[in-house]
Amino acid sequence: MPGVEAGDMLWLGVRQFLVSILLLVGAVLPVVNPLGDAPLFLALTRGCDEATRAELARRIALYSFGLLLGSMLLGVFVLRLFGLSIPVVQVAGGAVVFSLGWNILAEHPKPIAVKLDPGESKVIALGRAFYPLTLPLSIDGGVISVAITVGANHAHTFGNRLVQIIAAALGAAIVALAIWVTYHYAQRAGKRIGPTGMTVILRLSSFIVLCIGVGIIWNGIKGLLVEVGIPAIR
Repeated sequence: MPGVEAGDMLWLGVRQFLVSILLLVGAVLPVVNPLGDAPLFLALTRGCDEATRAELARRIALYSFGLLLGSMLLGVFVLRLFGLSIPVVQVAGGAVVFSLGWNILAEHPKPIAVKLDPGESKVIALGRAFYPLTLPLSIDGGVISVAITVGANHAHTFGNRLVQIIAAALGAAIVALAIWVTYHYAQRAGKRIGPTGMTVILRLSSFIVLCIGVGIIWNGIKGLLVEVGIPAIR
């Protein structure tokens, strides 16, 4: 019956839409890992008040949404335009992540000789919202490569393509919301943990970021070796 067929098609469309969102969020959110990045966010915004950090959290979430959505929808085309591959993105992005983790891990607190004007320090902090707080802290090369891979399966019909675009937008919005919530309340959580606990978490987090950078680089190197005909190394 026509009514039954229409109902089945509607259900299949809704199911495809929900599965697409779950696939995007399930693949990207664990790699983003905003909870693990929260101590690094606090370290890189040391000296900022709660209002400035709240504004930074909002901007980082917006930038993250744009990067994720752009990577999922346009990443493959951009790579083809410049003749690049996902392994190249992994090696370059992994190097940036490694550098960030190493700099924070090797950082030694230094006494502040000059006290900045509160307005001036806020301007400086907000100027770092995209780099390094969004890229590569929140959205690194590994996240971008995963987002590009997830979005590489392009639909062949207009309806499926529309579902894919809407699902990508909602999936990126959910990940961005998770980043905003985590960073927005990071300072309050840090106060409860205390300075010593935050120092321990910061060092562990920076070491994990360092290891993630090495892992992203290694995955990229293995992909490049496969591209030149050398069997994958395990």
